[in-house]
Amino acid sequence: MFTGIIEETGKLISTENITGGKRLKISASKIFHDLKIDDSVCVNGVCLTVTKIDNNIFWCDAVGETLNKTTLANVNHINELNLERALRLMDRLGGHLVQGHVNGLGIITRLIKLGENYSLEVDIPNEIAKYVVDEGSITIDGISLTVAKIMERKIIISIIPHTWNNTNLRQRKIGDRVNIETDIFAKYVEKILLSSKDEGNKFTDNWFKNLGY
Repeated sequence: MFTGIIEETGKLISTENITGGKRLKISASKIFHDLKIDDSVCVNGVCLTVTKIDNNIFWCDAVGETLNKTTLANVNHINELNLERALRLMDRLGGHLVQGHVNGLGIITRLIKLGENYSLEVDIPNEIAKYVVDEGSITIDGISLTVAKIMERKIIISIIPHTWNNTNLRQRKIGDRVNIETDIFAKYVEKILLSSKDEGNKFTDNWFKNLGY
């Protein structure tokens, strides 16, 4: 589990094709003081497992399903990678709960500077748009962001200078694909409501009273 607060951007040194996937070799600096093999690291919004560490370099494997569903299949040495170590129970939850499980790919359709901030517009797939609400949380390439406005399939997000300067958003341009993860709580609510249809309408006044409401 992660928070969507990016600790640093790393550099992709190389990739290697392996059976059923791809091995990524990534350089970084800030995340190494307690990083160890088998730890989880969120890489551009994708939860990956550290398989090897050598000084300020770590390796992780992305399997075929991950490559099919995310932008990791097309990353190259030019790209900076958003990095975040897994959340510890003692840590502050500065962003929101992020799993590192990408739900779909969005496309940047507009990116403009407004004063010191930036306005980002992203087109998202229909199947995940239903989980997004105005002023709700969303994860883009591992970054916890707040939706300023949603218009059908397009979401508009205001990017503050700190986020712009400390993530790979500053490298983005119109037409780029980004990894999208929606707020997990919306999915739980949907599942509960759908399952209740099979049980009849149990969400009555008496049902809530029995729960103490």
